[in-house]
Amino acid sequence: MAAASSFPREEIYGSSVLLAMLVLFLWIPTGACHREDTSHLPYRDVHLPVDKRVADLLARMSLREKIGQMMQFTYTKAVSDPSLISEYAVGSLLSGGNNPAPKPFASPKDWADMVDGFQKQALQTRLAVPLLYGIDAVHGHNSVFGATIFPHNIGLGCTRDPDLIRRIGEATALEVQATGISYVFSPTISVCRHPSWGRCYESFGEDPELVQNMTEIIHGLQGHPSNPGHPSSISPGKVIATAKHFVGDGGTVNGTDKGNTISSFKELSKNHIKPFELAVHKGVQSVMVSYSSWHGVKLHSNHFLLTYVLKKRLNFKGLVISDFRGVSMLTDPPDFNSSYSIMTAINAGIDMVMQPLSAESFMSNLTKLVLSGQVSVGRINDAVRRILGVKFRAGVFEHPFANRSFFNVVGSKIHRTLAREAVRKSLVLLKNGKQSSSPFLPLDKNAKKILVAGSHADDLGNQCGGWTLTRNGASGNITIGTTILSAIRKTVSPSTEIIYKRNVQGLQLSDEGFEYAIVTVGEFPYSQEDGDNMNLTIPEEGLQTINDVCAAVQCLVILISGRPLTLTAHLPLMDALVAAWLPGTEGEGITDTIFGDHDFQGRLSRTWFKSVKQLPMNYGDPIYDPLFPYDYGLKMLSGSYPT
Repeated sequence: MAAASSFPREEIYGSSVLLAMLVLFLWIPTGACHREDTSHLPYRDVHLPVDKRVADLLARMSLREKIGQMMQFTYTKAVSDPSLISEYAVGSLLSGGNNPAPKPFASPKDWADMVDGFQKQALQTRLAVPLLYGIDAVHGHNSVFGATIFPHNIGLGCTRDPDLIRRIGEATALEVQATGISYVFSPTISVCRHPSWGRCYESFGEDPELVQNMTEIIHGLQGHPSNPGHPSSISPGKVIATAKHFVGDGGTVNGTDKGNTISSFKELSKNHIKPFELAVHKGVQSVMVSYSSWHGVKLHSNHFLLTYVLKKRLNFKGLVISDFRGVSMLTDPPDFNSSYSIMTAINAGIDMVMQPLSAESFMSNLTKLVLSGQVSVGRINDAVRRILGVKFRAGVFEHPFANRSFFNVVGSKIHRTLAREAVRKSLVLLKNGKQSSSPFLPLDKNAKKILVAGSHADDLGNQCGGWTLTRNGASGNITIGTTILSAIRKTVSPSTEIIYKRNVQGLQLSDEGFEYAIVTVGEFPYSQEDGDNMNLTIPEEGLQTINDVCAAVQCLVILISGRPLTLTAHLPLMDALVAAWLPGTEGEGITDTIFGDHDFQGRLSRTWFKSVKQLPMNYGDPIYDPLFPYDYGLKMLSGSYPT
């Protein structure tokens, strides 16, 4: 195993006396019984500049305490042994995607109680350095039951409305703060260049310029930086934002999650680095590293991209965090050689490691690497300096505990109204009438009898998609919100008879007297590699419903999906087609448009292909023959394209 040579090493073996001092300094205890009175120390002085506070605290820390700051554990480990936090001076915890909640149907108070309990453990350490608590909040505070769930980014990209995105960031930050959490792994500013990618819905679109415009969400989450290009100070009601995933995960071969991106650096910069450059300018505090590779080199080990490009060329001053177990995945199989993986990742430029195997093994491995000179003390100091800087700017030293006055903002009416607006603006009208001279929409609210059919008409889980309560999400009414069927019932005349059927097989639809049908079908929830799909077809149940209903009754098809799906053969059956993406909890945003109270505004953030054989195909390609081009979207009331 070769020693890394990317950073200048501090000499730690100059004499046996120096080595003895280092070892003694390393093992300064961190537990509660050794806590010092730190209230009078310079790093506690809020009037000092952040860099002065960081320098003072860093100078007081043992190597053991510094390494502790570089750990981020899942909360489940802290629950099983809370003393780990104080014993190892752990710097951060997270609620992971698979088991994020303190208990089923946990309230904001339950969340705040849990997070505050962990924070109390951290404040018992010798220097009382508070935790950063992190969570995925990729379309609202999506791990919390009853929170407002906004449309996923692919839909938000269709709005072309940076101000709306900023307001969504503001609402999300308030709901996150209400649960005592200070750190979100959002926004995803990856550029999805291949819709087969299972995370395509987390991207705002295929165009780097569009994704750059949507980085305005960072100002909503964090606030505006006082000095553009430098990390923001965080005021109450704001959270630490994370730009992810650096870099190129939306451009892998065949859209494979955790796959390999093959491109020149010029192309990588043009298509994938540009949004991160703007995110840094907007003061983002944290950047998360991609699982993917560039020319076969995993990003978690890529010193050129993490240190030279991100930290030096883009002048990023915040903290670089690994993805979940991303460091472990540097070997095949994962965790085969933890020491090698840790050495490689830290030397590449990762500052905080998400979910190391254990506090003891991480501490032991990284300590040995420092003592052997394979990781320099300078690299450790750089990492901890960045982590502490984020903590000071975030205000967690002064305000480590939850602001319980925010409890009532979670799922509040004002936030749900905002989400409803976002749904409305994200919808893309792809077809309106079998002939352009005879538009099918808007639908008649006073129809005598209508049919609502399909697997996604009365299912909040399908409507929200992945990253809802859990990483993959789930079908069923798993949280609080309004399904599309419920929204239809609220919108049409009380005298309208609504027949709902998930599956219409065996029914003689042409004899039922329906004036029209609303068919709502699409993909079932997924995330990450579980969503990788080279076929991109509507699930068979949905295709059958479209065939059965639209052959017998005039129909509007509402497609719920995280990306374009194959439509070419079935499009002629439809009288109207709306791409609703993954709209979240507020189904009334859909009925606001299809019944004519608001016009459609959305324009495609992704090219809609005719056949998967055309993929990858993006706007600007030399060969470009889509079913619907990038930026396409019909108006309903005027019958024209949006301007």
